Amino acid sequence: MHVQRVLLNSRPGTNGVPVPENFRLDETTLQRDLKQGEVLVRTLYLSVDPYMRCRMNADTGAEYLAPWQLSECADGGGVGVVESSCYDGLTEGDVVTSFNWRWQTHDVVMGSVLQKVDPQLVDGHLSYFLGAVGMTGLTALLGMREKGHVTRGANQTMVVSGAAGACGSIAGQIGRLDGCTRVVGICGSVEKCRALVDELGFSAAINYRQEDVVTRLRECCPDGIDVYFDNVGGAISDTVIAQMNNDGHVILCGQISQYNKDVPYPPPLSEETQKALQSKNIARERFMVLNYMDKMEAALLQLSQWVKSGQIKVLETVVNGIENMGVAFCSMMKGGNVGKQIIKISD
Repeated sequence: MHVQRVLLNSRPGTNGVPVPENFRLDETTLQRDLKQGEVLVRTLYLSVDPYMRCRMNADTGAEYLAPWQLSECADGGGVGVVESSCYDGLTEGDVVTSFNWRWQTHDVVMGSVLQKVDPQLVDGHLSYFLGAVGMTGLTALLGMREKGHVTRGANQTMVVSGAAGACGSIAGQIGRLDGCTRVVGICGSVEKCRALVDELGFSAAINYRQEDVVTRLRECCPDGIDVYFDNVGGAISDTVIAQMNNDGHVILCGQISQYNKDVPYPPPLSEETQKALQSKNIARERFMVLNYMDKMEAALLQLSQWVKSGQIKVLETVVNGIENMGVAFCSMMKGGNVGKQIIKISD
């Protein structure tokens, strides 16, 4: 059978900005004859995420991330349906997901590497398995629960950077559900600010491209900041940390503003920010969701309940067609998405 797939065509360079031409569409054929243990899957949805920028480098800078190889198929989060199976654990029609789904329209893989999922967990919105009820939601929920230290009734203020992105948009809602008095989001457009406040229930939103972040933070957070969910790093994070209260908590989730630069992860902090952390006894710990896999099942059930009940609203930006993977990835890296960036591959 004929299959379309997306290969890494070139690397952007360690300090380079990725462009769609770093990827290329390729056509190949797939043998439908399955060996014992294999399944044929049809891809429904693929995910593009900021961490993938590191995988475009020959050295990802992170021991847990393997680089994509030139002229080989890229991979990441994916969800699809089993079309035929020689694996005892899966049958035709099963919906499955994987963190290492190759960017191709169909694939033959070992059934043991796939996770079977129940469409009822997401009310049939299968793309949610890549976002709110998948790795993104897990990162938001476990990051909040393990590193946020939110206490109901304690009048805490939470700030989220990259707040209209896949993870930030969920994290802010969890902060509200867990008892934060104020949840303030920082994002990059009027449209995103409106979505955070009107759709997701944030207390306020700050447009860092058009507003003075220092002044607006003081206005929106009159009692200072207790919890900071950091998706971006850089100057924005320095500004937030400067206004944090004693014994506050920074959840170090991502540093997208630094991913195109040749710096270690997490990137080094300015001397001033380091002093602020020390003098105020602010905890700033790197958060890795992969370290909490024992809590994954219960967390996914919680996310599912929140999404199905409408307590968490899900924002998605959906692009159609595997030929648009590179365009969608580069748009996401520049903040072109509201919520989770998804590519729909087939119905």
